[in-house]
Amino acid sequence: MNDFNYRDDRLWCEDVPVEVIAGKVGTPFYLYSHKTLLQHFRVFDEALRDVPHIICYAAKANSNLAILRLFVKEGGGVDIVSGGELYRALQVGADPGKIVYSGVGKRVDEIDFALRSEILMFNVESSEELGVINERAGLMGRKARISLRINPDVDPKTHPHISTGLKSNKFGIDIEKSLEEYRRARTLPHVEIVGVDCHIGSQVTQISPFIDALERLKSLIGRLREEGIEIRYLDLGGGLGITYNEEMPPHPEEYARAVIESARDLKVTFIFEPGRVIVGNAGILVSRVLYTKSNGEKNFVIVDAGMNDLIRPSIYGSYHQVQPVVIRDRGSFLADVVGPICESGDFLAKGRMIPKLERGELIAVMSAGAYGFSMASNYNSRPRIAEVLVKDRKFHVVRKREEYADLTRGERVPAFLK
Repeated sequence: MNDFNYRDDRLWCEDVPVEVIAGKVGTPFYLYSHKTLLQHFRVFDEALRDVPHIICYAAKANSNLAILRLFVKEGGGVDIVSGGELYRALQVGADPGKIVYSGVGKRVDEIDFALRSEILMFNVESSEELGVINERAGLMGRKARISLRINPDVDPKTHPHISTGLKSNKFGIDIEKSLEEYRRARTLPHVEIVGVDCHIGSQVTQISPFIDALERLKSLIGRLREEGIEIRYLDLGGGLGITYNEEMPPHPEEYARAVIESARDLKVTFIFEPGRVIVGNAGILVSRVLYTKSNGEKNFVIVDAGMNDLIRPSIYGSYHQVQPVVIRDRGSFLADVVGPICESGDFLAKGRMIPKLERGELIAVMSAGAYGFSMASNYNSRPRIAEVLVKDRKFHVVRKREEYADLTRGERVPAFLK
C-alpha cells in the first residue's frame, strides 16, 4: 500500500501532482509520502500489540531527520550502526533508552558517545568488541548494557550481499560459541547483560528463516537462564521484505503472529528493527529524460539520475519499476534506463519493456524509499539530490539539493601547491 496514484493519467503523491513538485524543486529528487510512512509504522506496531515491544526503526534504510522525527513522535526508537546515526537520532529527540547500537566496527569514540548518551544497549558483535566496551565503560565510570548479536547460521534466502546470519557472513558471534561469551561477559565489571540479539538479513520474503532463527535463540535463552544469566530483551532485528516486482512477502500481521506464537512464553520485551518494510514503498525517485538513443542493437533512455543517486540496481541487480509521471497513448519498446555516470554499471533498469519515453519527460522510479538517498554519493562530483516530503496538499523540502560549493567544502590545497 502506498499513496502514489494516477489521477487523470498524472501521478500524484497524496494530494500533490508530482509534476508540480518537479517544476518547483527541479530533478532528480526523492519524494516521500507522510501518510504512507505513518501508516506503515502503525501497522507494524499494531501487529505486535499483544507482546511487550519496542520498534527501533533501522536508520540505515533512510536517515533523513524528518523521517526519523516522524517515527520518534510515534513512540518509536532507533536502531543505529554508527556514531553519525546516533547523532541524527538524538537531534530529533529520540529517547536514548530506545536506541540499540549494532555494527561490527564500532570505533572507540563512537562507543564513548553511546555510553555518554546512555543508550538502551550495545549489540556486541565480537569478543574483542566486548572487551573494549567494558574497558571504555570502566574509564568513564559507567556500566554498559549489552546483548550479544548471535549469528544463528540461518539462510535468509535473500541476496548474498544483504545476508547477515550465515557463518560465512562477518556479522555477530557464532551461536555455538555464544554461551562461552555470555559467561565471559558475566565476569566483566563494567557491562550488564540485558539481552540477546539476532539479525539474519535484509529483504527476506519468507517467514520460515525468522522462525528458524528464533527457535535457536529460544534454546540459547533457556541455557542462559539455567546459568543465572537473566535476559530481559530479545532483539529480532529487521529484514522483512517488500514488493519491488513479483515478490510476495508476508504482511507484518502474519509475521507478528508467527513470532508471537513461537515465543509467547519467553517473558521478554521484544525489539524489532524494521527499515525497508516501513520506508521502501513510501518513496520514489523522480528523474527527467535527458536523451534517447539507439545503437542498432539496444535502445537507451538517458535520465538525469544515476547510480550515485540510487545504487541498488548496480550493486544488487535490484528491480525498481520505472513508469512515466504522465501517461500518454504511445507504444512500448525494450530499453535500458541509464544515468549520466561514466560507468557501464550506471543503470536504473536493464532490458525492460517500457513506454517510449521522450526527451524532457518525467519518470518515477518506484519503491525507492529505502537504501536510496542513504546510499547516495558524490561520485563524478555530482551534488546529492533533494529530498521532499508530502503531507496532504503540501510538499516540504526536507533536504535541499547540494550545490557545487558543497562538493569542495572541507577540502584544502596545501601551501606548497599554491
